[in-house]
Amino acid sequence: MALKVGDKAPDFTLPSTTGEDFNLYNNRKGKPCIIYFYPKDFTPGCTAEACDFRDNIEFFKQFDIDVLGVSRDDIETHLKFKEKHNLPFELLADTKGTVTKAFKATMPLVGVSKRITYLLDKDQQVVAAFDKLFGAKAHIQEMIKKVKSDLVEE
Repeated sequence: MALKVGDKAPDFTLPSTTGEDFNLYNNRKGKPCIIYFYPKDFTPGCTAEACDFRDNIEFFKQFDIDVLGVSRDDIETHLKFKEKHNLPFELLADTKGTVTKAFKATMPLVGVSKRITYLLDKDQQVVAAFDKLFGAKAHIQEMIKKVKSDLVEE
């Protein structure tokens, strides 16, 4: 079960494809973001999801919402994945799975990340959570719908 709407997202620090460590509370202080957890770089569903976020990045940028992808792949694999698919957002390496576990995004027994997407507000509280392994494109559409309902229509 994913974190619930209203939960404070756990703080974390992970290596990023920027070459620096990313810390949620410091790097996104006062700004919303989307954190999506996915099983593995270069798999068909994960590639489709990353490319769909890439193709919709301008929508999120207009609201100063950064997109961050997290899996248990290492930085070297993330860098290759990011370059091959021209991803305009950061990928974070949770090789030990501690952040994935804290966000309740670990598949039992298998140990890889589930496909879960979180929209966090400027205070790092969960505004929306979408938990569905199949139908990767639905994650992006759900986030767009939530941003539109919360931010555009106000």
